Amino acid sequence: MRILFQGDSITDAGRKKDEAHPLGFGYAMLASSALGLQSPGKYEFINRGVGGDRITRLYARIKSDLINLSPDVMSILIGVNDVWHELKSNNGTATPKFLKIYRMLLEETLEALPELKIMLFAPYVMRGSATEPFFEAFQSGVAEKAEAVRQIAAEFSLPYFTLQDKFDEAAKLAPPEYWLRDGVHPTLFGHQLIANEWLKAFKTL
Repeated sequence: MRILFQGDSITDAGRKKDEAHPLGFGYAMLASSALGLQSPGKYEFINRGVGGDRITRLYARIKSDLINLSPDVMSILIGVNDVWHELKSNNGTATPKFLKIYRMLLEETLEALPELKIMLFAPYVMRGSATEPFFEAFQSGVAEKAEAVRQIAAEFSLPYFTLQDKFDEAAKLAPPEYWLRDGVHPTLFGHQLIANEWLKAFKTL
């Protein structure tokens, strides 16, 4: 069974092409390690997360980094940069366009790979060095994108999973910077939190 992790830098997490760390050092590696230990030889794991990606850039990679790989299972975690890039450089993705491109991505993917099982994860954000200057706008924008992902999941009858509530609960045990080093990018512990949720989601397929 071939499993594909798709997303932005949270998924990328320092992966190296054709080198010793093709899964990176984040949740994709942690989840893969757990499944590989549990069922040796059963799964093949591929990480195609790309730092900085928005939904538009993910869609631009649909052939090379998705359809051509013919995965059996795929998870997508995207959306935070669609907000972040707008706040930083007025180059984000408005929610109507986000929805339109996400629909196109799923329509074309499922047309090419009708048996593919897909898990959709909603973006999240916490207070941190990168988010504090415009946190309220960041928070509301990410919540809007999370709702858009929920809507898309419902339209395509795909499983939808949240992370914001998990990080909010975790912040009651340790400060946000323990989980996210800048309000967006996870620490080791934040990646483990996502990996745990990913594994729970995988079990529901």
